[in-house]
Amino acid sequence: MSDILEITFLSLQVSTIATLVSLLIGLPFGTWLALGRFRGRSFLLSIINTGMALPPVVVGLVVAMTLWRSGVLGSLKLIYTPWAIIIAQTIISAPVVTGLTAAALEALDPRLQQQLLGLGASRPQMIWHLWREARLPLLAALMAGFGSVISEVGASMMVGGNIKGQTRVLTTAIVLETSKGEFEKALALSALLLTLTYLVNLALTSIQQRGARK
Repeated sequence: MSDILEITFLSLQVSTIATLVSLLIGLPFGTWLALGRFRGRSFLLSIINTGMALPPVVVGLVVAMTLWRSGVLGSLKLIYTPWAIIIAQTIISAPVVTGLTAAALEALDPRLQQQLLGLGASRPQMIWHLWREARLPLLAALMAGFGSVISEVGASMMVGGNIKGQTRVLTTAIVLETSKGEFEKALALSALLLTLTYLVNLALTSIQQRGARK
């Protein structure tokens, strides 16, 4: 039981941190893409949209090569640590949050920006009001970002190594138990993963519904 609790806590910890970092990256970057009018914008949006479908194993390979002893960031000694998993999951989640943020803001009435600026709002105030107006789809973007990493296994296995007591998370533990033929344990861990994902999304959905009633 202590092992399961440790694995569950680590899964929730790394995925939550990765999602929050993705939000810190994706919210301003998605806003810039949605509101900006500059050359290359369409190209950047296409890159972000492609990034929303990044194969986790490809992300895991690139991060592993970067963090490996002979890699560019090998001196940091992050390979096979929870931070390596967080880095990989952030790369997976950030395009999702960025792309959905840009789509949410682009769906707003374009006249709203001019009305806010005409009423004397500064650009930061205008952006804040746009975020409030699009808060429901932005929460959906947060849920999508979390969902893209909590169930991810390929990158976590490659950069974390599935080390017991250090980097083993629920998804890699499921793969391990399946490879050992311990299907009952694998099913129990799968049920735990689904329950954890449901509870997190239930909390976010409750916030979303309360925001819809305001």
